[in-house]
Amino acid sequence: MPLISLFDIPYKTILRPILFRFDAESTHRVTVRLLGAIPPWFHPFDSPNLETKLWGVSFPNPVGVAAGMDKNGVAGGAWQALGFGFTEFGTVTLRPQKGNPPPRIFRDRKSKAIVNRQGFPSDGADAVEARIRRQQKRGLTIPLGVNIGPNQDTPPHLIPAEFAELAARFADLASFIVVNVSSPNTVNLRSWQSPERLSEIYSAISDRLDRGRFHPPVLFKIAPDLSSSAVDQISDVSLKLGVSGVVVCNTTTSRSGLDSALDEQGGVSGEPLKLRARSLISRVFNRTEGRLPIIGVGGIFSAEDAYAHIKAGASLVEIFTGMTYEGPGLPSRIKKDLALWVKRDGFASISQAVGSAAVTAESEMGPVSRVA
Repeated sequence: MPLISLFDIPYKTILRPILFRFDAESTHRVTVRLLGAIPPWFHPFDSPNLETKLWGVSFPNPVGVAAGMDKNGVAGGAWQALGFGFTEFGTVTLRPQKGNPPPRIFRDRKSKAIVNRQGFPSDGADAVEARIRRQQKRGLTIPLGVNIGPNQDTPPHLIPAEFAELAARFADLASFIVVNVSSPNTVNLRSWQSPERLSEIYSAISDRLDRGRFHPPVLFKIAPDLSSSAVDQISDVSLKLGVSGVVVCNTTTSRSGLDSALDEQGGVSGEPLKLRARSLISRVFNRTEGRLPIIGVGGIFSAEDAYAHIKAGASLVEIFTGMTYEGPGLPSRIKKDLALWVKRDGFASISQAVGSAAVTAESEMGPVSRVA
């Protein structure tokens, strides 16, 4: 029996009840540090029909680790050993910063959600870059995304240049770069989701990367609380600019589906975000006619959830809150079922399933109607 299966058996009955007795952020921090001790030597087998190719990069499977799980690039070896097809570190800021004051992470067990208001706590680009280089030299081979964001004290007029500097710092290490302009926990950050401001950021990044040897794919990460017209505008400008893709989506400020007893500010992830994320994935896929690759994030707790996001239009999917509630065996369970269902549905590969139910997904779940 694989090490992953042995670790996963007692999670819900023994390990999770123990972990949930402690502060959410402390538990998360200690867990990631312990996982960081696992060397990047293990390479679980993946079914060939799960391989996904995007931007010239081969992903052994479409199931990845979402940004926020490993903000400082500590545990790449563990994510590889657990069977993830890729990981997204971050959000990474140029200079180290503490983020917002604690407490700032809260579990909502009834709703299977997490509320966080961390505000980009980061060890800074120097530390994260050094860790990534060390892990890749030791054998970390799964594709790596780096999620970047501005420091809290960066003046607005310097934000595009800061994004450009961060992108350049990780250009030779990352399989893709994610521009985070959608966190609800950094003051005024979401105002950068307008087409004009996104153009300003992307131009600064492209100009900087064009001067170097490496030009990894650059993606925007968008909020789930945008109006339908704003989503369409972002989709249109992304195609116009030649952006490589979008990550759909960040945490939501909506309290719909959240336990009313949890009265804490911050972004919501997990089960309450699932249908909102899927609808948004479908909207972007339809608006761009499938020409803009999508990484789908939000409320994935099972293979059914992952497959529905993929059929709505996501080429890749990422997990965060689902790991907290379902345990470290979640990626292997998802992959096992996905491989079977792809064959059952007559697809030669998982890529052929992308967007196969996009119209249905949007019509059934409704458009996103909130305004950021």
